[in-house]
Amino acid sequence: MDNLSTGGSETPQSWSTPLAAVAALGVGAAALAAAAVATTGDPAGRALIGLAALAALALAVLAAVQRPKLSVDGDVLRIRTLRGARDYGRDDVLSLRLVPYPRLGRRVPMLEMDVTDGNDERLVIFGRWDLGADPRAVFDTLELHGWVDAGWSQRD
Repeated sequence: MDNLSTGGSETPQSWSTPLAAVAALGVGAAALAAAAVATTGDPAGRALIGLAALAALALAVLAAVQRPKLSVDGDVLRIRTLRGARDYGRDDVLSLRLVPYPRLGRRVPMLEMDVTDGNDERLVIFGRWDLGADPRAVFDTLELHGWVDAGWSQRD
């Protein structure tokens, strides 16, 4: 299972978009593609349905390729993006915090990390879709693994 929420400091943890959601996007893309093929007499509608099918398929492929999105194993924090996986040590993580963002009339927690990537600093933001779990639970797990230092991290 990808989304383990607790464990000892030696237990590897990983988080990613739920496989069921990735599969649902793939099935939705296939259904939309079938609807686009079956649509007759409305070229504009056919094009829009086909475009929606391509968008759903692209989202499914992106979510599948980036699994697991975030993982931690001892002193290594791994973030997977389209460019591949990147490992960060404890010295590479500048800050780790929970930040509430306004979404659809309510505040949704997001996990923010400032990391150094060579000579550059990167801001990495994870939401529930990326992690497949509540960002607060992921924050708590990272804290359990010793990645959250009270001196530079915060839970808002």
